[in-house]
Amino acid sequence: MLPRFVHCLLLVLAVAAGRAPAADAPLWFDAGRPTTEARQAVEILVSAADEGLDPRDYDAAHLDREVIGALEGPALADAPQAQLDAALTNALQHYLADLKAGRVNPRQIHANFTVQRDAPLDTAAYLREAVAEHRLAEAVRQAVPQLPIYASLHRALARYRELANHPAWQTALPPLPAYKVVAGQAYAGLPVLAQRLEALGDLPAGASPPSYLEGTLVTALEAFQERHGLVPDGVLGQMTLQQLNVAPDSRVRQIELTMERLRWTPFLQVPRMIVVNVPEFVLRAYEVRDGQIDVKLTMKVIVGKALDTRTPLFNEDMRFIEFSPYWNVPPSIARKELVPRLRRDPAYFQQQGFEFVTTSGQVVTMLSEEHLDAVLSGGWRIRQRPGPNNALGDIKFVFPNNDNIYLHHTPVQQLFQRVRRDFSHGCIRVEAPVALAQFVLQDEPTWTQDRIRQAMEKGESSTLSLKQPLPVLITYSTVIVKGGRVFFYPDLYGHDRLLDQALRQHSAALPPSRLPDFDAR
Repeated sequence: MLPRFVHCLLLVLAVAAGRAPAADAPLWFDAGRPTTEARQAVEILVSAADEGLDPRDYDAAHLDREVIGALEGPALADAPQAQLDAALTNALQHYLADLKAGRVNPRQIHANFTVQRDAPLDTAAYLREAVAEHRLAEAVRQAVPQLPIYASLHRALARYRELANHPAWQTALPPLPAYKVVAGQAYAGLPVLAQRLEALGDLPAGASPPSYLEGTLVTALEAFQERHGLVPDGVLGQMTLQQLNVAPDSRVRQIELTMERLRWTPFLQVPRMIVVNVPEFVLRAYEVRDGQIDVKLTMKVIVGKALDTRTPLFNEDMRFIEFSPYWNVPPSIARKELVPRLRRDPAYFQQQGFEFVTTSGQVVTMLSEEHLDAVLSGGWRIRQRPGPNNALGDIKFVFPNNDNIYLHHTPVQQLFQRVRRDFSHGCIRVEAPVALAQFVLQDEPTWTQDRIRQAMEKGESSTLSLKQPLPVLITYSTVIVKGGRVFFYPDLYGHDRLLDQALRQHSAALPPSRLPDFDAR
């Protein structure tokens, strides 16, 4: 929607020009006949699916039928005109609210975002003004999330809807011989495979029907695998076959869910941000200029295990950087993993640089059964000293939160080469910590790259308080458009499934239409 100050300015101008209709005047009718804006309004509602919304939530088909009836049949009397006018107004207000802010509470689906809300917009006055100025379509466009990715998803949604009845998905791909098909092998499903890859844009149009998995077909399969969170090896295995068999209408729903998330995820609230997209395993650092996102940094990340240590979704301000940090082993990890390991392999204690910290803060560097028991009883804790084996690497980015989640380096760099990277206990490991520190500290010229590296490699723990807090957003999008290509990622934590359920429950809970059929009265 329009910023509040723009809305107020337009309203003042409209009133000054004498163009704003009276509050009790019909908004969509003139002498019992629908106006041009009325027909435009129902067309907007009927096409709500183009925005990933459900036209049934706004009684679009019924309103469309009644407006057409009032346009082609007898003029409506005052009472039915007022009733239909109010129903259409309510539907448009409902639609605008959904389009702007979404249909469910993010916290209902484990997204604990803190969103800075402007003063609520008077949708009734907003609509009345837009209709009076004959700018309803523009007013609706201004209500959508002003994000480049939203426009890209809008186009992707239309494209995958077109694919829903494509003949490439009318014939099933046959089972794989011997679990997989590698380059140079034959496979009975290759013609259908080529047809699907061509329809999806991974295989150039007009390619010759293949007899073997080779050449451009292998390249196309690699492109498909890259776009679907798979190892792009050009081998047709079970996981790749599973993704190939996902019908376009399922992808449509995945895109709709992603568009819904964009409506309430706070991407544009501040000039600079760090955003981690969990299913993509990617961090982006960007600046916002004139409402446009300028990505300054992109890197791989490792997130929490899908099974039992999921990374939570929230936004908080980064306030500190710790160089050469200690790792204070969380009590749950100490009980379940570290103490049993130390009892099996006592040498591991010294090898990894661990030490005990008593309830009074005293540091104890000797391992004993008594000391391990003190940890299990909750009195003592274990921490790891700074050094090459430290689990946090040599830098930690702190944004205080209830879940004790932070960004940090890691000595286990080879894990970043994996396609699927959910290996952590919940915190987020970053691939390029020096580059991230440079972005965070870009307004502090004394913190050069060399100084950052020296602080990281010093081996003595130190904490730097940021002069200006920097927001960090941990979000969840299983569809991303990059370079005009649509990427689909697995629903790692099942959040898409929860959102789908919440939206269906939302629609089911809406009151049924009470609008009568006026032509039957």
